[in-house]
This record gives sequence, structure tokens and C-alpha cells, in this order.
Amino acid sequence: MNARIVLQEADIRRALTRIAHEILESNRGAEDLVLLGIPTRGVPLAERLGLLITEIAQIAVPVGSLDVTLFRDDLARHPTRSPHPTEIPAGGIDGKTVVLVDDVLFSGRSIRAALDALQSIGRPAAVRLAILVDRGHRELPIRPDFVGKNIPSARAERVNVRLREDDGEDLVSIEGSEA
Repeated sequence: MNARIVLQEADIRRALTRIAHEILESNRGAEDLVLLGIPTRGVPLAERLGLLITEIAQIAVPVGSLDVTLFRDDLARHPTRSPHPTEIPAGGIDGKTVVLVDDVLFSGRSIRAALDALQSIGRPAAVRLAILVDRGHRELPIRPDFVGKNIPSARAERVNVRLREDDGEDLVSIEGSEA
């Protein structure tokens, strides 16, 4: 199958910088803000956003990870999915604005699972969603607050996000019969 590159390293960097500014504007600063990445690629994206927000606002923003594996509704179809550690920053999430960070928003099921996982941990004041790529095809009424890039795709196509932390390079591509 052919792959079509839709975002390169500079595009991803620009998208994350824009999202960082949008988060700060929406939250009116970095106070009481917590970023939680959804494994696997949401975690390095959350870490990058945390660094950008800290650099822009001159206030350290807590970053953690939120594993949603056991809250997914497709475990029966994918039983070999292995959990990743959930790491909540020391200050917790109660009363904070939590920004969930993930790489691709597709059906919305991972985000629904993340909301359930979050509820089992604490009670944030607000929950926002930051996504690098929104590809459409939602099955649930979930909409991101911050989007790096809307990439229309066919349901049969696959959007691949590669990040230097896990894959050695920053790249987003689409694979499929139409690519």
C-alpha cells in the first residue's frame, strides 16, 4: 500500500505551538492546568505541549498519562491490548482543568474510555481535548477543543502518526487504497 505524507516535522511543531497558545488563551493562563496524554503517542505529545506552555507562560504545567485500556468497550475484540502506566501529577486533578491529549481522533471511543478513566481518579473542574489529527468518522458525540489538523480520510484508510520519541521521526501519513 502507498502512504501519503500529510504532516512533516515542521508541520507538527507548528500545530503543537498553536495548540499550546490556544490552551493558554482558553484557560486564561496556565494556572490549575494539567495535561494528560493517552498512551501511546498522546503521552509524548502531552509532554511537548507541557514544555511549550511552560516556555510561553513561564509557569510549569504538570504532565501525566492516563491509560484507558481497561475502560475500552472493545476489549473483547482486542484482548491482547497491554495496559500502560497511568501517572497523575502530584497535585492531582481535582478542581483542575484537565486537557486530554491524543494523536488521532477517529470514532471517539478512546476518548469516551478516557473520560471514564478520569472519573475513576478524581473530579476535574473541566476537561478539554487536544488532538493532533482529527480524521472524522465519529461514532460518539465527542468533539475536540484543540486540533492540530483536520484530515478528511476514508473509513478504510489508516492514519499513521510517527513521533521521534517512539519512532525516531515526526511524520503523519495516510495509508489505504486511495493513498
